[in-house]
Amino acid sequence: MGKEDYSKAFKLGKKDYQARMLRGEKPILQVLDDILPERDAYSEMPLGLVQIPIEQVVGTKTVARSSSFAGNFMPILRESSEFATKWARLSDSHVEEGIREPIKAYEYMHKFYVVEGNKRVSVMKYFGAVSIQGHVTRIVPKPTDSKENKIYYEFMDFYQVAPINYIWFTREGSYDKLQEAVGKAPEERWTEEELLEFSSVYTRFSAEYKAKGGGKLNIALGDAFLAFITLYEYDVIAQKTTNELQELIGKSWEEFVILEEHSGIDLKMKPNQKKKSLFSMLPIYVPRKLKIAFIYEKTPGTSAWAYAHELGRLHLEQRFPEEVNTVCYENVTQKNIDSILEEAIHTGCDLIFTTTPPFAQASVKAAIANPKVRILNCSLNTSHRYIRTYYSRMYEAKFLMGAIAGAIAENNRLTYIADYPIYGSIANINAFALGAKMINPRAKVFLEWSAKKEVDIEEKIRENGSSCVSGRDLVIPEEASRFFGIYHIEDGHSRNLAMPLWHWGKFYEQLIWAIMAGTWKYDDNPSVKKAINYWWGMSEGVIDVVFSKYLPIGTKRLVELLKATISTEVFNPFSGILYSQNGVVLEQSDQSLSPEEIMTMDWLAENVIGIIPGKEELKEQAEPVVKQQGVKKKEG
Repeated sequence: MGKEDYSKAFKLGKKDYQARMLRGEKPILQVLDDILPERDAYSEMPLGLVQIPIEQVVGTKTVARSSSFAGNFMPILRESSEFATKWARLSDSHVEEGIREPIKAYEYMHKFYVVEGNKRVSVMKYFGAVSIQGHVTRIVPKPTDSKENKIYYEFMDFYQVAPINYIWFTREGSYDKLQEAVGKAPEERWTEEELLEFSSVYTRFSAEYKAKGGGKLNIALGDAFLAFITLYEYDVIAQKTTNELQELIGKSWEEFVILEEHSGIDLKMKPNQKKKSLFSMLPIYVPRKLKIAFIYEKTPGTSAWAYAHELGRLHLEQRFPEEVNTVCYENVTQKNIDSILEEAIHTGCDLIFTTTPPFAQASVKAAIANPKVRILNCSLNTSHRYIRTYYSRMYEAKFLMGAIAGAIAENNRLTYIADYPIYGSIANINAFALGAKMINPRAKVFLEWSAKKEVDIEEKIRENGSSCVSGRDLVIPEEASRFFGIYHIEDGHSRNLAMPLWHWGKFYEQLIWAIMAGTWKYDDNPSVKKAINYWWGMSEGVIDVVFSKYLPIGTKRLVELLKATISTEVFNPFSGILYSQNGVVLEQSDQSLSPEEIMTMDWLAENVIGIIPGKEELKEQAEPVVKQQGVKKKEG
């Protein structure tokens, strides 16, 4: 029996050997000694006896036995050799009583290299074993700036609280996300029961994912698993039957496909420009009203954000009185968002807008379960294929606001009040600072965060002596206050000068036209599996600036000129030589930051006094939105 197994294994080895040769790859086992850095660039750490994932055993420590096996660890020495005899004997032993003697191996960068026990590994791989016991020594490289090194150090930190060596990621921060996804606090140790349960959940997912064809996707299994449990929640997945898990993986397949893309987001900077036919210019016949739901985290009376979207909803009803019917849901939380979405769909809503980033996950789940319903989430840099996301380029208006503040501030001191350190908000801060600096090279912007714990912003403004402040974008209807937009402080009194405007009605209107005209589908490129994110600005009419009568006429004319250049895309606020707090961002005067670079900013302009806070510095209510799309903290 052992000889027959060797013959089969030998054929598998030869096949793999030839395939690698044709691809121009090394056809035999990897050798750890060939890839190790200089001796003083790493250290060794004994791990003791551990279960080694068989898939991650990729080679040998030295060159001695590497040529006896193909790259898949199947033997390639002729069947009459002494090696073949020993392999066959070991195969028989495994079938009769199992291989129990541990191997010896080194672990380096999450891969294992055998010192003793190469034939044992080969036999176990042939029989499809999941793991093999081994005495392991870890090779610890010195820290570097490479992505792989950083991820490896994250893995080693994670290993201290959860000795799991069979899951690997290709994105920084994933081990922390995994710790959070399974309900553990940072640095909280896992119990033996939790480790066993996780192994079971991960193994079941792995089997169904591979059966579906996951092995053909160019992504790490760990990346796919993390995306899956983040979307559906780990505890929920743990309770799923095999059939339920299989069905859910199939329905969610696009979520895995999108991970293959280098950039998972297709930014749509303007409405679809597909040429209209003669028929498309005729009045559109709609067989029945389009029913649209708007879901708000708060109420329009208590939240400027919800109020701006409510104005957009009312704009739709006025613009399409015969074609659409809208409904809104207020005070929705993460605890009841799933049921609210279900209710909206049950009542016949064809189109749903969830107007805050923390509702993105629930939106995706609802879209997967109801493929005929269009769902859009108001967020930026959110990678999901089953929903579309939308946001406005508010940084364009903030640049103008900064120009106003820079011109008005007599003492060169400005304060910018931000809310959450999320994608988009950093661009707003920097655009404001650049606008101020363009008009007044001596302008300094003191950055304050309303979401930070135990901060008295009014006291901070008094301390830094700012004469101009950029506050919240809109006044809250139920709160009589003049502290919004740009306001000038003089002798303890404030006077509003201008305010930015989120004109969501213009965005919603153009989207409804696209749906009714049948051009909605043209935004999706089937050959490029990316998430669709609408990010429109002044040129599309969804962002504007409103001036007050107190703004000096000369300043108003200057800002209107700047507004015209931005609206016609003659000028980009993030163009030319740019400096951050830490150095040069752009070196050439004819360069501009790309939309992706603007969207994902994690730095502050050189004339900003302040930092991007970490999530531990923020109030509890900031956690959902920062968790969904927060930027990394970067000290200034």
